[in-house]
Amino acid sequence: MSIIDVTRELRKTQTPAEKIVWELVRNRRFHQLKFRRQVAIQCGSSVSPRRYIVDFLCHEIKLILEIDGDIHDTQIKYNNFREDPF
Repeated sequence: MSIIDVTRELRKTQTPAEKIVWELVRNRRFHQLKFRRQVAIQCGSSVSPRRYIVDFLCHEIKLILEIDGDIHDTQIKYNNFREDPF
């Protein structure tokens, strides 16, 4: 499954918390800012890039929102690794 397929599936199966946030920020409802949900991003060097899927992204103000949930409790070590580049 490609990363694009994963982002599409995640958009279809949002958590209750993600649904609430999406309703608050979609269609420029929050300060007229454009947010995208379940977005694949790449960071790091071109030699060893890291790819992630973030819950919400606003390019205009360079903001990433991650909505913590039960899955984050079991992935503490991975989450710390993910946050290093940021």
